[in-house]
Amino acid sequence: MTERVPRHGLDAQGIATVAQIHWNLITAPLVEHAVRRGEGRLAKNGPLVVATGKHTGRSAKDKFIVRDTTTEDTIWWGTTNIGMTPAHFAALKADFLAEVAQRDTLFVQDLFGGSQPEHRVQVRVINELAWHNLFIRTMLVRPEAAELAGFVPEYTIIDLPSFRADPERHGTRGETVIAVNFTEKLILIGGTAYAGEMKKSVFGLLNYLLPVDGIMPMHCSANIGPNGDTAVFFGLSGTGKTTLSADASRTLIGDDEHGWSDTAVFNFEGGCYAKMINLSAEAEPEIFATSKRFGTVLENVVMNEARELDFNDNSLAENSRGSYPLEFIPNTSEKNLGPVPKNIIFLTADAYGVLPPIAKLTPEQAMYHFLSGYTARVAGTEIGVTEPSATFSTCFGAPFMPRHPSVYGNLLKERIARGGVKCWLVNTGWTGGKYGVGKRMPIKATRALLNAALDGGLDTVDYRKDPNFGFMVPMSAPGVDTAILDPRQTWANPAEYDATAANLVDQFVANFAQFAEHVDEGVRQAAPRTSEPA
Repeated sequence: MTERVPRHGLDAQGIATVAQIHWNLITAPLVEHAVRRGEGRLAKNGPLVVATGKHTGRSAKDKFIVRDTTTEDTIWWGTTNIGMTPAHFAALKADFLAEVAQRDTLFVQDLFGGSQPEHRVQVRVINELAWHNLFIRTMLVRPEAAELAGFVPEYTIIDLPSFRADPERHGTRGETVIAVNFTEKLILIGGTAYAGEMKKSVFGLLNYLLPVDGIMPMHCSANIGPNGDTAVFFGLSGTGKTTLSADASRTLIGDDEHGWSDTAVFNFEGGCYAKMINLSAEAEPEIFATSKRFGTVLENVVMNEARELDFNDNSLAENSRGSYPLEFIPNTSEKNLGPVPKNIIFLTADAYGVLPPIAKLTPEQAMYHFLSGYTARVAGTEIGVTEPSATFSTCFGAPFMPRHPSVYGNLLKERIARGGVKCWLVNTGWTGGKYGVGKRMPIKATRALLNAALDGGLDTVDYRKDPNFGFMVPMSAPGVDTAILDPRQTWANPAEYDATAANLVDQFVANFAQFAEHVDEGVRQAAPRTSEPA
């Protein structure tokens, strides 16, 4: 098997090891290594099936950023971004390098974070597991052979799932650690086999670096219409971000992480990382098709002795995942980027049944809802919980935002104003009542409203002003029953709607108090209220 060995090796980075190093292997040999080493098994139709053990998702509370002169005044410190002392990191690094030094085998990939050449970062990833190396090669942007020849890493990730952190020596909570050192340009991941930690570490890295150059990093999906119009979809898990952006009539740029420069919306990645639980060919045919291809990695998907997959079995994890190259999805952008956006869509699954299925936002309202990052969790997830609960994740991705949210909010507001971008809030949640009373917004209606927003069908209709949130709501839309457009009218008891709406407004206002001093008066005035101001 041909290995593309760079001129700038590990020794040039001060990393000593006796290991046999496998450099920049492509998919087939990495799968062979993973199977031979017992890391995973091939399913009936070719994908590699692996288990991640006790960590089936991100360990957010075990992620640390070294607090030093570089980061002291640039990081949004708190419960999301937790500090680690330089001394603790020095001890952790020494122990990681000691582990690397005695490894028999290592797998190394040299990759790009970002598809637009002038705004990408060069990342070297050192793995002890072959399937982790395949995962990160799939998820990041793969350099051409000529680019690999002269590759010099700017940032390095060392990923050792078998490593066990020592809380007393390393300043961690337990044995799991994700430690980011922006000064040394080094990320150390240990004690977890969940491969998504590598992907999100690069996302956090770009979220820190790009705003300095005026580039807006975004936790979003993006696609391009037949007339070259780019649409960006922000949304938390369960709101339809991947599903709605995977439209056969539009070209997919990417499903999760992007940057917005002066000239383009560009994907940070070269692959997709989709949820597999309850996956079906009927509901998500494009994603389902990837589960039958060699080169896809399936995490925590149950497989029987006949090597057949059961996507409905959550015994290994509710968060079962599949990673696959972007080109496995039909109609994707050849260059992994598109023009600057003409439309921005904020997706929310409002389980209170208060928000309309679509609303038009001003730039100030867009910034307000971007910083709020609202969706709702449904009742029934815990014993005794009978009501929906609001979830606010600032910038629709708080765990990955190192800088203060106002940095990203102001960037977004400036770019919206500069490009005359249309902004929409789309509710994929409940109508006719809250969760347990009403029903989920029909996907057919959501798609029709979204298409009307993107193709100009909502430009000539009449609008009303929502009395609680102040945004403009269309009173009609092509192919949509007008009754669904006014949520209050869909409730059997309008007074109960009013009380529920007032409760949601109060939650919005309470959450936004943390940002009020960091935004201008226009954004503060975009806050919802239960009555018109005097």
